[in-house]
Amino acid sequence: MATIEPVEFESEDRHLRKTLSFQDLFFLSMGGIIGSGWLLAALGASAIAGPAVTLSWVIGGVLVLLIALTYAEVAGMLPRSGAIVRYPHLTHGSYAGFFLGWSYLLAAATVPTIEAEAVVTYASKYIGGLAFASTVNGSSVTVLTGLGILFGAGLTIVFFLLNYFGVRLMGSINTVITWWKFVIPVLTFIFLFFLFKGSNFSAYGGFTPLGIAPIFKAIPLAGIVFSYLGFRQALDFGGEARNPQRDVPRATIISVIAAVILYTLLQVAFTGAINWASIGGKVGDWAGLAGSKWASAPFASALGAGGIALFVAFTALLYADAYISPSGTGMVYAGTSARTIYGLAMDRYLPAPLRHVSQRTGIPIGALIAALVLMLIFLLPLPSWYLLVGLISSATVLTYSMGGVGLLVLRRTAPELHRPFRLQGVQIIAPLAFIAAAFIVYWSGTATLNYIVTAVVIGLALYAWFYAPAKMGANQAASIAAGVVMLVAVLVLTYFGPLWTNVLPFLAFYVILLAEAVLFTLFMWFASAPENRRQITAGIWFIAFLFGLYILTYIGPFSTLSSPLLAFGWDELIVAVFSLLIFYWAVASGYKTPEIAEIITERGESGLSETVGSGEPAAS
Repeated sequence: MATIEPVEFESEDRHLRKTLSFQDLFFLSMGGIIGSGWLLAALGASAIAGPAVTLSWVIGGVLVLLIALTYAEVAGMLPRSGAIVRYPHLTHGSYAGFFLGWSYLLAAATVPTIEAEAVVTYASKYIGGLAFASTVNGSSVTVLTGLGILFGAGLTIVFFLLNYFGVRLMGSINTVITWWKFVIPVLTFIFLFFLFKGSNFSAYGGFTPLGIAPIFKAIPLAGIVFSYLGFRQALDFGGEARNPQRDVPRATIISVIAAVILYTLLQVAFTGAINWASIGGKVGDWAGLAGSKWASAPFASALGAGGIALFVAFTALLYADAYISPSGTGMVYAGTSARTIYGLAMDRYLPAPLRHVSQRTGIPIGALIAALVLMLIFLLPLPSWYLLVGLISSATVLTYSMGGVGLLVLRRTAPELHRPFRLQGVQIIAPLAFIAAAFIVYWSGTATLNYIVTAVVIGLALYAWFYAPAKMGANQAASIAAGVVMLVAVLVLTYFGPLWTNVLPFLAFYVILLAEAVLFTLFMWFASAPENRRQITAGIWFIAFLFGLYILTYIGPFSTLSSPLLAFGWDELIVAVFSLLIFYWAVASGYKTPEIAEIITERGESGLSETVGSGEPAAS
């Protein structure tokens, strides 16, 4: 019988150092939240939605908070390093676990890269030869030169070293940096309120000069969701907390609430401080902000335009923060990327050396080295902050759809596990969190989903190569051949599809890509041992969810069509109904996996409410 060895499932977790306090976890989340996003998103979002973008920050924050609430209960019950990529495996087995873990890895591993790019982009104002202006999809963006990429590589190595010398050192450094990162934005919106002009919210086309739909479009595409996503740091470092069951849920929820307040105040202050005479271009041209003189340094430009000596002097600190904030976030996410790889290795999707924890430093050293390699690779084909933001945001939130699903499945399959934080109203909040994730992905638009869906499907080849032969009972030669065929088929299709030559019409590309995913799934089901086939069927809902959102986005107002088939408003209703159907399908697909059964047994035998690797155990 080819199954995962449950006893080994968490053996390496015992070697993780349990050193992080509540403050460390909270500052890890805030350190992940306050990065390059706050420096650039306020102007970029204003260019999409005008003054109404204030609502975008609130709506985006509420949606992310719903998702965070669902993870808070599970994180307190099952604190794990690499948590988000490990929970799906505990509730749905390997197929859904791989889909969600692979999607999350694509997003997490690129964040340190994007933060390094942000630092080098700002440095290019003072150091020549690091970056140049380019036009991509009709928009002006800054792209790193070869020398700029080299600088970025050096910075990612620094991120690696800070994590290499131990989580305690990294956590302490991050606490100091995060205090700085919190104080500077607070002072920024206080100073900007002295330059506040209420007319910016009512003149120049009113509060919604660009319409209602852009309020939602700005959430995934302008860096708003990207700016909130750091809340997951407390979850991903949960296995290294001193009192994870108490501190992880608190740190997760409080960090999101603090971020919503901070970012909303910053956006209101920035909008009110816009000086149209200083910004250049046509007065009241909100869409033109993206190409204005303020685009590279929005807050510093706004304060400098005020002409007040104190504010002008303060801009020097803002320019310094342009290096400190992204660097701090990059350092945190380098650790997160390592723990994501570690989590995937613990689920046996990746080789055993990647789940090894150093006895000397207490960190997953193999995974950290692999994370460094990925960071360096992503610098080469994607050397621009602006090209990555929407992609990272939507790919990450796609994996967050599992929060509410996993919570309800664990309520059913593991009711006896101790829950220090028990979410009230879960039957309402869990499906709302799933719909929230679906909306954010849907609003990102067809152009972004072209990349995400293709990348997710390409990852199936890895499942065939590494996991199916070892753990599903599949024939090794057949699995390797199937993975190669799948990879080649998707790459060839991609060449003719919308990401490259665009020879194939979208609908033809969509149908063929869906057919490839379905045929591969059928092959995996037949190739797996009978006792393991439930793991395949338990993950089919994710394929339906992914491709369902993809086609809905194409026919809706966030598509590339000149005349969308769905009108704004009706499309949200259809997406909500579709998401609810998928949600209850996903919940019904969950089952009591061997891994969760082993955790329940071990806890019952030990008489402890704390699971393996969670720090100081508390009595049940």
